[in-house]
Amino acid sequence: MQLLIKTFHGLESVLADELKELGASNIEVLKRAVSCSGDKELMYKANLHLRTALRVLMPIANFKANNDDQLYKKIYDFDWSQFINNKTTFAIDAVAFSDTFKHSKYVALKAKDAIVDQFRDKTGARPSIDTDQPNVQINIHVSSEQFTVSLDSSGESLHRRGYRDPNHKAPLNEVLAAGMLKIAGWHKDIPLLDPMCGTGTILMEAAMLACDMPPQYKRKHLGFMGWVDYDKDLWLALHKEAEEKIHYPKVNIVGGDNYPDAVDIAKQTSLDFRLNRQIRIVRSDFKENLPTAPRGMMITNPPYGERLEKGDINGFYRSIGSHLKKNFNNWQGWLITSNFEALKHFGLRTSSKHTLYNGPLECKFVSYDLFEGEMKAFKKKVNRSRRIRE
Repeated sequence: MQLLIKTFHGLESVLADELKELGASNIEVLKRAVSCSGDKELMYKANLHLRTALRVLMPIANFKANNDDQLYKKIYDFDWSQFINNKTTFAIDAVAFSDTFKHSKYVALKAKDAIVDQFRDKTGARPSIDTDQPNVQINIHVSSEQFTVSLDSSGESLHRRGYRDPNHKAPLNEVLAAGMLKIAGWHKDIPLLDPMCGTGTILMEAAMLACDMPPQYKRKHLGFMGWVDYDKDLWLALHKEAEEKIHYPKVNIVGGDNYPDAVDIAKQTSLDFRLNRQIRIVRSDFKENLPTAPRGMMITNPPYGERLEKGDINGFYRSIGSHLKKNFNNWQGWLITSNFEALKHFGLRTSSKHTLYNGPLECKFVSYDLFEGEMKAFKKKVNRSRRIRE
């Protein structure tokens, strides 16, 4: 079985490492996706365990079409009885990057007509459309005149872990937050601070990672559960195996924010997932947050400037850099921002820089090694300690 797993730009290699840990083979890094080979068990595990995946797709057909009639015929001639019957509900999601097929919704409509007509012609009856929770979600990707048709085994996007109200628009996607933690190399033994935590996305992803809690642990429905070959016993066995590995270690994960509503939401979220003992959240201004241990890691998503004037946001970023330089010696600081101009005013030298996307926003995820004194003296100290170890 071939699988295509979607992710955000910049997280492809992180996702590939996750798939390797799950036992996938023939792993290939693509643009905003990773392909691999595996069986049904791997597909179920991928949906349950992958922290940096958005969707797990199973490609079932590839073809070229130069016009509407060819598209209709290719879809009509495919044997859909392998996956759909008259009692099955289905929906089609299409994405088109093509001069010929310019409208994704039209592609979806044309494909829907072809599938329905095939069943009507062969059986005299037709399957129904359900756009809310179909038994089978079909994904069509169009690049120029090349079509890839897949079954979406995830259904709802995997960034939805179940710890946030779907009507609440958080500034940071859950998949992106998980990817940031992995890029930074954070693990449960490293004290973690998010001094501008908002509703707690980074904190929740860190706590779930520390506790070996699968990101879809509380998910009630996944796309493959509506398929004709759904193996309920296998899914329940994999879910039980994962549940038995969840543990609640003592960790140092702290968050702060000066918006009381955000703090209340973050606290309730951690309580709902029984992670309130792993996460400590306080209402505080950024400058009131101090190191929680001699060494640790700060990862945060500061305001990009939507609610601040240009001068204010530049000054705010400068104050963040000054606070870290003054108070967080021997810590590593990470922040993500789409405000590249404000980032220039941070006042610290970056030790690494990564390009990521938070939805449509291009962002820089940057790190700072914090230390006392000048960079030259710091490097000399590091090199001396390396020589001693060698």
